[in-house]
Parts: sequence; C-alpha cells; structure tokens
Amino acid sequence: MIMRTLSRLSSVRITLGYTALLVGVSAALVELGPRVRARVIAQSSTNLHNLAHGNLETLFGSAFVTDAGPMYFWLPCLVCLLALAELIWRSGRLALVFVTGHIGATLLVACGLTAAIELHWLPLKIARASDVGVSYGAVAVLGALTAAIPSRWRPAWIGWWVPVGIAAAVLGEDFTDVGHSVALMLGMLVSLRLGGPARWTQTRCLLLTVSAIFGFFLLVHGSWSTVAAVVVGVVGAVTAELMTRSRASRRRVEMAAPPPEPALNG
Repeated sequence: MIMRTLSRLSSVRITLGYTALLVGVSAALVELGPRVRARVIAQSSTNLHNLAHGNLETLFGSAFVTDAGPMYFWLPCLVCLLALAELIWRSGRLALVFVTGHIGATLLVACGLTAAIELHWLPLKIARASDVGVSYGAVAVLGALTAAIPSRWRPAWIGWWVPVGIAAAVLGEDFTDVGHSVALMLGMLVSLRLGGPARWTQTRCLLLTVSAIFGFFLLVHGSWSTVAAVVVGVVGAVTAELMTRSRASRRRVEMAAPPPEPALNG
C-alpha cells in the first residue's frame, strides 16, 4: 500500500513540489508582515520597470509569489489542472508548457505595454504595476490540453476556448486579462507538439471538469464579461461542431460516389 501510494505521488511530483513551494512562500510572506510582502511582490513583479532594469530573474521568481487572494480557494483547482497535465504528459512536458506560457505571455504583454506607453495609449505608471502569480502558466497548461482531448470533441473544445479567450482580452479590465488570453493561445500552439489524444478515465474526466471551470474564471471576471464569454463560447463550440459534421458528411458522400467512367476513344 505504501509503495503504491509513493508510486502514484511520484507521477505528479512537479505538481506536488510546486504546490509546496507556493504554500511555503505564501506562509513566509504572511509571517513577515504586509510591508515585507508588498516589497517582495514589487521586486518579483514582471513589470516593465523591473524588466527594463535587467531584473530578468523576475521571469522565474514571479511564478512562486502570488497576490491572488486566499489560497484555499484556488490552490486545489490549480493542483487538479497541473496533476491532470502531469499524468497525461509526464513531468518534463508539464514544466515545458508551464514555463512557455508564463514567460512567453509575460514577454509578449511587455512588448504590447511598451508600445502602448510610447504611443501614449496608457499612462507611464502602468510600468510599475504588480504582475506576479501562477495564472499565465496555468492557462497555458489548459490550452495545451487541446492535444489530449479526443478528436471527436476537439473542434468543440477549440471552438469554445478561442472565442472565450478573445472575449476575455476585449472585455478585460487590465493588461493581465490580455496576458491570460495570450497564454491560452500559446498553450494551444504548444499542443501541436504534444502528440495525440490521451486515455480518459473517470478520475481524469473529473480533473478536466475542475480544470476547465478554474481556467474559465482565470480568464473571465465580472458578471457582464462572464455572460458574454459564455455566449460567444457556446456559439463558437456549436459552430465548430456543425462545420466538422458538415465536412465529414461531404467526405462520406464523396467516398460513396461511384468513380467516373473512362472516356471512350472513337
């Protein structure tokens, strides 16, 4: 029994190790007090001020510091998402997807903010805005799960998440909403290199359900944007499903059609 338990835990070692680090860092910051916590968040943020001064270590350190509210609310959902991905892809690929989403989305958003400030579309103070947490990496992992979805349901999955991501970016309140959408798309691009559908059990389906709900609320905030995202997501999923069925029907008709008779030479 002990060996079986250890074997199961070792299959999600990245998830457990990362979770332990998040809990440890959060507990230490609470113990040190709000002033120290605010200073650590400011120094760990991947904002333009820190990046412009060469503090590239924030690209990694920001993933271990969070200001997202009570951990007991969102951490179990994050564990479900990361554990599902690690069970499907193993530890190395999970780490690759997470890091790609976290750093890739951060750098792309930084480029966009720099251009917006130079064009006077955004105030200069946004260069010092707080930007820490797990959300970019987590949303990228959700997007990369596209590769694991059975082929039968993959068009509807993509048809749902792409419009939801676009709606989140358009209706979002700050640049992090755009970052989440960018991370989602990066994850979907990475999924092209992750192989075919996974083997789905009841446990994995439950983990996927929790992960999808968690990812949706990472992307979307507020009642109005939630309703809008659900509407465009449903429309996108239904449209993708209908297009897939229509294409499959045409293919079946073409395969069933008799071959053309050869022309007779006079």
